[in-house]
Amino acid sequence: MSEQSEFSGLSDEAAYNVCSNPDPSTKDFLLQQTMLRIKDPKKSLDFYTRVLGMTLLQKCDFPTMKFSLYFLAYEDKNDIPKDTKERTAWTFSRKATLELTHNWGTENDENQSYHNGNSDPRGFGHIGIAVPDVAAACKRFEELGVKFVKRPDDGKMKGLAFIQDPDGYWIEILNPNHMVTLI
Repeated sequence: MSEQSEFSGLSDEAAYNVCSNPDPSTKDFLLQQTMLRIKDPKKSLDFYTRVLGMTLLQKCDFPTMKFSLYFLAYEDKNDIPKDTKERTAWTFSRKATLELTHNWGTENDENQSYHNGNSDPRGFGHIGIAVPDVAAACKRFEELGVKFVKRPDDGKMKGLAFIQDPDGYWIEILNPNHMVTLI
């Protein structure tokens, strides 16, 4: 009879032991953006601004390469500089922006879709949005016709939800204060 091995994650001690102290030269580094490829910018921009409440910070077109970039974040529109160069530097100094990349013409291709990473082969999983009240946010999402992967009361991890954007990317909806009860 063969012995079946049991799998588990790293212990807390092992996880912290494999981490290095940040090199002083990295003290001003920040996670600035996560990029998602999108099929239709009209659908995606509507979703991220109207449904999730993000603000379009800047749009960049690259005509010779036939693509556009849309940078969104939770920022006040009134804080966005009017001058293009100032806006560009400001946009790229924001924390945790979402970069939506649109390759021109994909919106007209019925066969075009992007892999969201949550089916085989698995890879990218999701982005997370912190909200003050998960139930209220999900009620609003439901009223807006947003597709759910997991509702707050489903599964073992109660109190958080997963929704999908127009391209099928998963978005975790969480309340930071509630996370202490899950972890």
